[in-house]
Amino acid sequence: MKLGGIHSPGWCRWLKYLEGVEILPAGNPFISVSGKKRGSVTLRCEHEDSNIVHIDLITQSEIISVCETEECRGRVFKEGNCDVVIKNLIFSDAGKYTLRIYYNNDQRELERQIRTYQLHIHDEISVKTGEELKMSVLVSDADKVKTNSSGEWKEIWTRDHGVQSDRMNDDNDGNLIIKSFLDSDAGTYRVLDTEGETLITVTVRGERNSYLCRNIIFKQQIHTKL
Repeated sequence: MKLGGIHSPGWCRWLKYLEGVEILPAGNPFISVSGKKRGSVTLRCEHEDSNIVHIDLITQSEIISVCETEECRGRVFKEGNCDVVIKNLIFSDAGKYTLRIYYNNDQRELERQIRTYQLHIHDEISVKTGEELKMSVLVSDADKVKTNSSGEWKEIWTRDHGVQSDRMNDDNDGNLIIKSFLDSDAGTYRVLDTEGETLITVTVRGERNSYLCRNIIFKQQIHTKL
């Protein structure tokens, strides 16, 4: 089907048809992409031709507005022919994305290329012993949270049953909370979706509370004198 420009009736009808037909590659179609919280990540389209007419970036729940350049407002913008950059990453950015690229082939016919991505967000935090640890990791796609703080992986939260320990809470803002952090809570925390894919990884390191350290040193000095 030969089409005119992007605003022609023929192009619009063909675009509407293509949007209703989602064909993904066989096997595991997702390209794994990882970025650090507050950093940026690039979803590469791997399309070298310059005859691109339009691109769409889609999550499981919405179509995301993609700015044409980094200068325009928003955290998501196009770079090069059709690469998409997401900057100032937050945990809720983690999940599956579909990039649809509409382009004209050598016969000036409109075609579509589909690339799908699994975006993983990681972060590192330090917590003092005895303080509250609040992690905003219970995003909408989260199904369970696991940690290896005890030396082996175990579930500490699930979507169906909530927290698995009296020392923890969750709230309506998507926070997983450890009420009073212990050295044994240090480790890696993974947030998984319903398919077992890792959405978020948080590495938690413990810090000695300076007040507790002074008390320990003081008691040791008294014991030495005695």
